[in-house]
Amino acid sequence: MTPLDPATDPSDVTAIEQQLGRTPRGIAAIGHRCPCGSPDVVTTEPRLPNGTPFPTTYYLTCPRAASRIGTLEGSGLMKEMETRLGSDPELAAAYRAAHEAYLVDRNELARSVGQQVPEIEGISAGGMPDRVKCLHVLAAHALAAGPGVNPLGDEVLEELGEWWAPGPCIDRPPGPSVDPIAAIDCGTNTIKLFIGRPPMATVRETRMVRLGQGVDATGELAEEALARTFAAIDEFAELIRRHGVPAGRVRFCATSATRDATNAEVFRRGVIARLGVAPEVLSGDDEAAIGFAGAMNALPADLATPVLVIDIGGGSTEVILGDRSGVIAARSMDVGSVRLHERHVHSDPPSTAEVAAVVADVDAHLDGCGVPFEEAATVVGIAGTMTTLAAAVLDLPAYDPDAVHGSAHDRADVLATVSRIVAMTVEQRRVLPYLHPGRADVIDAGLLIAERVLRRTGVDQLVVSEADILEGIAWTMA
Repeated sequence: MTPLDPATDPSDVTAIEQQLGRTPRGIAAIGHRCPCGSPDVVTTEPRLPNGTPFPTTYYLTCPRAASRIGTLEGSGLMKEMETRLGSDPELAAAYRAAHEAYLVDRNELARSVGQQVPEIEGISAGGMPDRVKCLHVLAAHALAAGPGVNPLGDEVLEELGEWWAPGPCIDRPPGPSVDPIAAIDCGTNTIKLFIGRPPMATVRETRMVRLGQGVDATGELAEEALARTFAAIDEFAELIRRHGVPAGRVRFCATSATRDATNAEVFRRGVIARLGVAPEVLSGDDEAAIGFAGAMNALPADLATPVLVIDIGGGSTEVILGDRSGVIAARSMDVGSVRLHERHVHSDPPSTAEVAAVVADVDAHLDGCGVPFEEAATVVGIAGTMTTLAAAVLDLPAYDPDAVHGSAHDRADVLATVSRIVAMTVEQRRVLPYLHPGRADVIDAGLLIAERVLRRTGVDQLVVSEADILEGIAWTMA
């Protein structure tokens, strides 16, 4: 097994928190150190503390290296590498040997920490042994294992050059101690909680509550939907209390479902009774701007602009074109995964006519939205539909936000994945290991929205970000 540096003392953990912008999970050891002395690869236990199987044993933490690798992924290098794997038997054999070495390392680590993880048996990471899906994973393996183990990882490091030369990636001390904040994003399908000091999240939780159940047809929030949502808010209130967040540092934002509901006052009173703060019902324009800010703050600074951010929710979809200076054009449209599924899809799997009806509805809204999609140099997808789509393209053995965040996917792979999942039954979707069961019924409409927007752009890749409107809300309180 690759030698480990077990010195994960508090200063290492603090450094990694600064690098990742969140609390690290399941660290077993430092896999590699940058010449500056900070960790740049962590060795992660194969089962995380929350029970999730985690196949990425060697995880890259240095944000500067990660940003440069993101640029390489956007250049088409992964496709070129995969082509060479198909035509160069010697390279393919060396890459397969790297896959086997990765499995040996993980199995030895599992034994050393007393874990058994049959869910990922035989599965390494990064696309090994015969595909190239994540250059970050390959580079981390090459750093941890040393030269000559992972040939494509070695190539990535050579392309990077001396990324540490400008100095440490975390060359400033943490900011002054302030009270943590709590941000809550309550949408049509999910409710999400952020607790921490942006950009670092101590807690990031999601609950599937389907608050917008039936709103498109009835105009009201259903009693059972309110009950599910209030139960989740009760959980969040306890987490907020436990983490010592003062009442004045809590912001609760609600979006599409509550904008449309005639009985939104019932929801408002319920939130106040549980949290002591009133929910803010965001306008579509506010939702678009805050979601854009959340995504942009978490993406590499050298991302090609203008950037088109696509935020597909349960009740609405926001499309925002902008750059580092702000929003250029944006529109919030009443087309979301729950709304369109309930409106058009009544068969399982969807019939050809039902798919056509969803597509026609989406296209009609896009035709009149006024956003110049063709001007986008980069397309970024945020929120659950898009992160699930990324996990599907990567074919993850379990949902892994670290693998999803910042990942770039070829347009053809994205479109093929949309077609594949839309054609499935709900039960077939429910057994996909990366897909939350609460999305299984409505993901078809959400994916069709993603497809129709992507087809209007000229980009070759889709970038996906875990950071979304929730982080945007948090940043407004930092």
